[in-house]
Amino acid sequence: QVQLVESGGDSVQAGGSLRLSCVVSRATYRSNHMAWFRQSPGKNREGVASIDATGSTFYGDSVKGRFTISKDKAKNTLYLQMNSLKPEDTAVYYCAAGASSWYGPFSSRSYPNWGQGTQVTVSS
Repeated sequence: QVQLVESGGDSVQAGGSLRLSCVVSRATYRSNHMAWFRQSPGKNREGVASIDATGSTFYGDSVKGRFTISKDKAKNTLYLQMNSLKPEDTAVYYCAAGASSWYGPFSSRSYPNWGQGTQVTVSS
């Protein structure tokens, strides 16, 4: 079982930046595709950014140009750099990891393993 632990969530003002981290418990994540999702009250879970096994990245339309996903294989860690934050970015952010099954970068079916989430709050 792969365990994912997110950190880095905080309260910031609009225009600020945060970097989220997700530590993966098993080195086999190197062959996985991984992603960040977010969910705010009353809204469906939304795919934010994804990185596949080849290193290709995908972004949701609302975060393109502001967020960057990356991973450090040596540290078994996934990152999400968030710049120019907006109040509408307020949500719980979840890290997700998958192995072989691929249904697209923002399909939950691609990611059987999920973290507990970290809260990001952006005030205006």
